[in-house]
Parts: sequence; structure tokens; C-alpha cells
Amino acid sequence: MIPLQAYATLLDAQDSVAVLKRPILAGTELEGPAGTTTLVRNNIPAGHKVAVRPIALGERVIKYGQFIGRASQNIATGDHVHSHNLIAGEPPPHAQGPHTPERLPSHEKDSDRRFQGFIRAGGQVGTRNFLAVISSVNCSASVSRYVAEAFRNPDLQRDFPNVDGVLAFTHKSGCAIDPGEPTQLLQRVLAGIARHPNIGGYLLIGLGCEVNQISSLVSNHRLDRLRSGELPPTLLNIQQTGGVRKTVDAGIAAVRTLLPIANNHRRSSQPASKLVMALNCGGSDGNSGCTANPALGWASDELVRQGGTSVLAETPEIYGAEHLLAQRAVSNEVSAKLLSTVRWWEEHVSRHGTTIDNNPSFGNRQGGLTTIYEKSLGAIAKGGHAPLSAVYRYAEPITSSGFCFMDTPGYDPVSMTGLVAGGCNVAVFTTGRGSAYGCKPTPCLKVASNTLLYHHQEEDMDLNAGTILDGTGTVESVGREIFERVLSMASGERTKSELSGLGDEEFAPWILGPTL
Repeated sequence: MIPLQAYATLLDAQDSVAVLKRPILAGTELEGPAGTTTLVRNNIPAGHKVAVRPIALGERVIKYGQFIGRASQNIATGDHVHSHNLIAGEPPPHAQGPHTPERLPSHEKDSDRRFQGFIRAGGQVGTRNFLAVISSVNCSASVSRYVAEAFRNPDLQRDFPNVDGVLAFTHKSGCAIDPGEPTQLLQRVLAGIARHPNIGGYLLIGLGCEVNQISSLVSNHRLDRLRSGELPPTLLNIQQTGGVRKTVDAGIAAVRTLLPIANNHRRSSQPASKLVMALNCGGSDGNSGCTANPALGWASDELVRQGGTSVLAETPEIYGAEHLLAQRAVSNEVSAKLLSTVRWWEEHVSRHGTTIDNNPSFGNRQGGLTTIYEKSLGAIAKGGHAPLSAVYRYAEPITSSGFCFMDTPGYDPVSMTGLVAGGCNVAVFTTGRGSAYGCKPTPCLKVASNTLLYHHQEEDMDLNAGTILDGTGTVESVGREIFERVLSMASGERTKSELSGLGDEEFAPWILGPTL
């Protein structure tokens, strides 16, 4: 008989299911806690769930010590538990009443840690030093890209070694939209890129007749001076400048003016408290919540101990676990803000004739995740155990230290765009199915939840959390490795996504409301 822990992970003593570390064949006998025996009744893939006790029709199914859904039929010990016999079953438990924030685990932080970053006016610190060509509307997207592409040559690094490149931030919106909240949200994103600590200078390019006027963006968000405080930003409208070619020429001239200014910035020793780390996941599998996510949670807690900031997001992917985050809030106001954000999403999806509990994607289900509650419980592990200090709107400037939450959709490019626009200067992205993702201007460390994925997609994965399943690593050891790699990344070490050139096409602001 094979010990259960050789094939599966039982995450909590109360759990009625265990998560498989590797595929298992029908007929395998597993010895569980207190001498119990589980005879596996089906061939079950890695990352999927096996019942470790009988579960009656309608009974609550427990994983992580929490409710993940109800049995839609009788489930015998050893059965594969997935979409054929498990449903969400009921709305999630929203937190109510007073709460006590958790404390961080008691181990002492390492000595005060530092990295090599670019100090900016106002005290922000950059981990990269890009110039940005920001398009106000899709109608100026090609012109903005032409300007940036003029500087994709070896001469840039030779002549301006402290500049990481020139980026075009283009999108599919900016006109034929409601001038109210949808335009305000887009402006928050674009202003966040202009003010981002990883941006050493910028220019703005519009068409001239769009809803999202550059002049409005500048006045609403005080973008009347560049970071140096010496020059106003260059504002170009294609219609006023005289067409595509003249605007491209003017944009290239503006970038040439900015390059020596940006090149004067130098890296210097900065405290880890200046890091603002985005926590995100995509292509999750059943092992993400056992390995990569809790390891990232350890790194998040360590950054908070250092006085830094970590930011969880993806509101539809905390659904069913929001009560656990709300209980960690530092105040009733923060708790109420988080819960009202979740309620907004319930109403939002209802207006469009759908529900949040159908969130797990095709790949999530192939990887063993069945209900949104199960997915969310694994996703919030990225946030560790620190108290929840603040809740932000999409792309709102992040000003608090500690562990925070930002309201974003679950779609990775849109979620990460909000986090980056909010000021995150580093990012860690966990995945169980594999991800090709980068998010310039913020470097992004990608962490694989299992060793098979890490080796299969090694050119894209920076770090393997599958060692936790293999028995050669622990949540703490992998979390410490993530933290050390974040410091190296912040100091200029290139991530796999940067080495592959990813990040130019992933800028995707959340588009609210109808296109008119």
C-alpha cells in the first residue's frame, strides 16, 4: 500500500478531497491518515482531486478546510471529484461583523534588504528606466508605435546605456465611449503610466477629435511637468500637427530630447520598502494553490515585513474567499470596501446575464479546478497572511504600504495593466498551465506550480515551485527564493519574459460600458 502523501496532498485535516501530485491509475491503494485506506476508483490526472472519504449527494465538499461546492451525486472514497460530481451549489459566505486582522508568522525578517533602483522625484523608485509614447486613443496607436519603433536599434543602448528602451502604450479605446466613468478609468490608466516610477519620460499623442482629449488628461491628472520638473511633456495631435508623417517626425524629435535626460538617471542602493509588488496568476491548475501561490504569499509577507507593498487583484477570482480577506482588514472601513466591490461584481455580471461562479476557464478545469470557490481559495494564497491595509479602484495610485487589494477583472492582461498603472514596479505571476506573459514597463517573474510545466516551458518560466510537490523544497524555501529573485529583478536582472521581448502588446486597459 502506498502512503497518501506520496501521490497526493491533503491540505487540511478536515478536507474531504486530496490533490494529486502526479497522475494515478484506478486500483491504486493509498494509506491515509490514522490507517485509513483509499482505493482509487478512476484514472485521475495530476492536479485533480480524489475523495478521501464518502461524500453524500448535496453534502459540502471541503478543500483548504473551506467549502468549495456541493456534491451533485453520491461520491465514494477514491472517486475522481470534478465537474461531473461537484457544483458550486450556493452563493459564497460574505464576511459579517467585527473582525481581527491576522498577524504575520512570528519568524523575524532578514536584515534590512536593498536593491539597485532609480530614485525619482517625489520618492518613488523605479526598477527600469523606459521612455513612454502614450496614445490617448486607438486612432493614434499606429503613429505612437512608429515613433517607438524608430528607436529599436543597437545605437540606443550604445549611446544611452541607462535607458531600457522606448515603449508605445496603445489600446483599443479613447473614443465613442461614455465621457463619465469609462473615460475617467482610461485616464487613470494612462496617467498612471506617465507617472510610473519605471518611466523616465513620456510624450502623449492623440488624433484631435476623440472623447479622451489629451488636454483633459493633462489637466485632470496634473501631467503638466515631466518627472524632472524642468520641461512640460510633448503633446501631439495628428490633426493639428499635419498628419501621420509630420506627427511621427515630431514624436521622434521629442524622444531624442528626452533620451539624454533619462540617461542621466543612475541606479543606486534603495530599501526594499520602495518595492510595490503585483501579485497575479493565470492558467492556474489544481496545484497552484498548494505550491506557487502560497510560496508567493510567503514572499509577499516578507516584503511587507521589509516595509514594502504587495497588491493582490482579480476580484472575480477571490469570489467565495473574500470573507477570509475581509477578516484580515485593518478596519471595518477597509473590510466594507472590499465586500462592496464584490457585490458590485455580482450585480455587474447579473446585468449581462451571467454569474461569477462560471469563472474557471477551460485550462483551469483541465488542470483540476472545478468551482470558482476552489479557484479563489487557491488564488488568495498569493496574499500570504499580512493584514489587509487598503482596497483600491482599478488603476488608482497605490499609496499605502503593506498588503493591499486592487479591484480588477480576472483577465490577466487587463488585471496586470491596472496593477502596473497603479504603480507596481515589480510583478510575480504564478501559473500551472503555462503562460506567455510580460508587462512592460514592469518586470514580471513567472513561477511554475509544477516541475513538469517548468521543464516543458523552461524558456518562459523563471522559477519552479514544483519542488514543493517533489519533496525537495518547501513553501518557505521557494518563497524565500521568490523574494531573492524579486530583489535581483528589481536591480536589473532580466526576466525570461524580458529576454523573450514580451510586454509590448499586453497593455490592455479595462474598457467599461458600451462602445457608442
